[in-house]
Amino acid sequence: MAGIILSGITKSFGPAQVIHGVDLQIAEGELMVFVGPSGCGKSTLLRLIAGLDRPSTGTIALDGRDVTALPASDRGLAMVFQSYALYPHMTVRQNLSFGLQNIRMDKAEIAARVAEAGRLLEIEGLMDRRPTQLSGGQRQRVAIGRAIVREPSAFLLDEPLSNLDAELRGTMRAEISGLHARLGATMIYVTHDQTEAMTLADRIAVMRAGRIEQVATPLELYNHPANLFVAGFIGAPNMNLFAARASGGVLSLPGGAELPLPGTPAGADVTIGIRPQHLRLAQEGEDAIEARVTLIEALGAETVVHAQTAEGQPVITVLPGQPPLTRGEALRLNFDPDEAHLFDENGQRIAR
Repeated sequence: MAGIILSGITKSFGPAQVIHGVDLQIAEGELMVFVGPSGCGKSTLLRLIAGLDRPSTGTIALDGRDVTALPASDRGLAMVFQSYALYPHMTVRQNLSFGLQNIRMDKAEIAARVAEAGRLLEIEGLMDRRPTQLSGGQRQRVAIGRAIVREPSAFLLDEPLSNLDAELRGTMRAEISGLHARLGATMIYVTHDQTEAMTLADRIAVMRAGRIEQVATPLELYNHPANLFVAGFIGAPNMNLFAARASGGVLSLPGGAELPLPGTPAGADVTIGIRPQHLRLAQEGEDAIEARVTLIEALGAETVVHAQTAEGQPVITVLPGQPPLTRGEALRLNFDPDEAHLFDENGQRIAR
């Protein structure tokens, strides 16, 4: 296992700079997830760590050793790609052992490592099959197994579940999480899927436009987003964001609603964020956000209600159970002040 330290990492392709001064420490045995929208630089950053690309500036250290100039083959890392990249003419056993044979490892050691990977991934019964005889999930296990047999100091996984259907992705997430717990290995996992990030990670690095916006545990990101980008990216459905005017503990919202919110700055234009799960139907006599229902997603145990204020502001709320609502119906919504998030005019979190 190895800790990984990135210091002042930048990367440019010609005149285009795609990574901007990234500093990050990944602890030994940690499962770190890079998450962000397409094009944010997360896969590029992973390739820099792997040694498949060189940073323009900055240093990369593995277990206290500067590896910035080392080729990928000398870093002791194993990478799992979105594509399974299995040899179609080889059996599972041959796919797992091929890389070890190339470095002339002892046959007994190869057999032991392949057997252990098969046991960990529960693919012992598939060893004599070829990739075309495997399901997508089984192929992905073999791809991960090919990394395991190398006994690397860290695993790098670049969107390994993107080719799987939704149900199988859920199963494989659980398997990867269990594998990390059993191996205790350092892992870096790249995804654009925030559900994968939230369910797998010890910590998450949220990226945008080649920069890390926030590094924190999944629940810290959910409960205390550092800025509007993180607030809007983490959580499903997306957080509701309203422009408001703060004035001595009271928020004035578009439409005339005035809601008490202790700890707000006086005389400031702010953005208030409310997660859909924290909006509730207002009680009689409460000042409230008023909107009309535009769409109802009845999911059984809960109902996702899409609405719109008179000013055209979209609002989403997640209500428990199966409330008898209809499209076009008027809604009055309120929230617990402790569940609200405030952001200043620059989009940064306001501590309360």
